[in-house]
Amino acid sequence: MFVTFFFGKNMRILIVEDDEILGEAISQRATKQGHGADLVTTGTKANEILKHQSYDLVILDLNLPGLNGDQVLEKLRSRHSKTPVLILTARDQIEDRIQLLDLGADDYLAKPFDFGELEARCRAILRRHQGQSLDTINYGNLELDRRACTVKIDAELVEMKQREFRLLEIFLSHTGRVLSKEELLDHLYGFDESPSPNAIETYVARLRKKLQSSSVDIRTLRGLGYLLDRENG
Repeated sequence: MFVTFFFGKNMRILIVEDDEILGEAISQRATKQGHGADLVTTGTKANEILKHQSYDLVILDLNLPGLNGDQVLEKLRSRHSKTPVLILTARDQIEDRIQLLDLGADDYLAKPFDFGELEARCRAILRRHQGQSLDTINYGNLELDRRACTVKIDAELVEMKQREFRLLEIFLSHTGRVLSKEELLDHLYGFDESPSPNAIETYVARLRKKLQSSSVDIRTLRGLGYLLDRENG
């Protein structure tokens, strides 16, 4: 399905795919890019997880054992969840597509599909969900390009490892909001990984060093978490 990984922002992703080989391939690509990815192979399991866990994006196949994809989507929206959902479907009738959108799908892609189109659709869904129209985020003298996976300070490239880049994305997507260690861990790791909260401290410390020449700062609020802010106001 995927030849390149298509997600721009750092995300917690739920992949619902009954083809285990395909699902594992998607999950591994997501993890290598620094995203938190969870994989389930039945609609029933997906529905149970979505009752208790929030995600930034759900990639949902329709032909699933247990509950089918339509039912998973319908139950998700009945709980008033606004989580973006991309449907992968072999159905090609216009009536089927209208039904999916009416059930609350954010977009759909018919199988077989072009990988480039899949990438573009997922980026577009996330931009719409975040109220953004571009793949770049500018904050102070800092620029982050989600598509190119680059960071610039005063137009100069700053080298960052994947986890550092993804952590910065999270902060830039939640400016003005205090983020706890637990929230950061949820975004960076899947439920099959068991990182220590100390891992966040390590990544924040590394990121601060990379941002020393920028006009932004990651503040520690004792007992609460971290806040990205512009220096001097």
